[in-house]
Amino acid sequence: MSNSSSISHFLLLALADTWQLQLLHFCLLLGISLTALLGNGLIISAVACGHHLHTPMFFFLLNLALSDLGSICTTVPKAMHNSLWDTRDISYKGCASQVFFLMFLISADFYLLTIMCYDRYVSICKPLHYGTLLGSRACAHMAAAAWASALLTALIHTANTFSLPLCHGNVLGQFFCEIPQILKLSCSRSNYRELVHIAVSSCLALCCFAFIVFSYVQVFRAVLRIPSEHGRHKAFSTCLPHLAVVSLFLSTAVFAHLKPSSMSSPSLDLALSVLYSVVPPALNPLIYSLRNQELKAAVWRLMTGWFQKQ
Repeated sequence: MSNSSSISHFLLLALADTWQLQLLHFCLLLGISLTALLGNGLIISAVACGHHLHTPMFFFLLNLALSDLGSICTTVPKAMHNSLWDTRDISYKGCASQVFFLMFLISADFYLLTIMCYDRYVSICKPLHYGTLLGSRACAHMAAAAWASALLTALIHTANTFSLPLCHGNVLGQFFCEIPQILKLSCSRSNYRELVHIAVSSCLALCCFAFIVFSYVQVFRAVLRIPSEHGRHKAFSTCLPHLAVVSLFLSTAVFAHLKPSSMSSPSLDLALSVLYSVVPPALNPLIYSLRNQELKAAVWRLMTGWFQKQ
């Protein structure tokens, strides 16, 4: 038996037990991280450099890309290092930092996706009031509220999780430090407070999701009244991928944190963690941004201008 004061490091999940598979996992993680870095980096650069993209929609996309970059850099580099160097160690402080930043960035991601849904709702259902409801000051306030709420969420969960006494060793069944895996190491009934916080956060997330669904119901009703088939296709192609990825992101994150321990298994835990922490940062640039013709043109101009300078 041990307690948290005597634990100096944790042991993460080994993704493979042979050098060939470890190298394969390293290459897969490298490909995912480079995809996320390239896609989100291009969005940030294009929006920052393109003055014609300084609109509410692209402002929120810029914030989303920043949170996606941070979240992919929080978990994947350590997993790549462990796969390449055949190690599983992560320090106690490193684990706490990983939990904090992952909770902060994933929470910010979801709050920003909710705001982006509101942006789509106003632009389609209340276009005449778009400039009033989503002025520059209002956008700044909403983005600041999203980041501040995410910071508060991360602080509460990290402080509660790492204040628990740990009595069941230091081996985590995940390739990064995840709250449900740390709770499995805590003493009996000592994790009740953190479970309550997770349940409250999940209820808040479900409320946000209910708002998203309600907004999109109104959006789809408005879209179906559009006489132009091209206009309907453009609206649906923007909204449906957003709704699908938000549903995948929320369902996997909530299920990973609230599922009964009897349903837990290494393969299921790994699949859920990849779906909510690794896949969205890599896919969001494609789904939310690079499908946009205006942004694709800005990215193309940015890349061609860079190559011409070379």
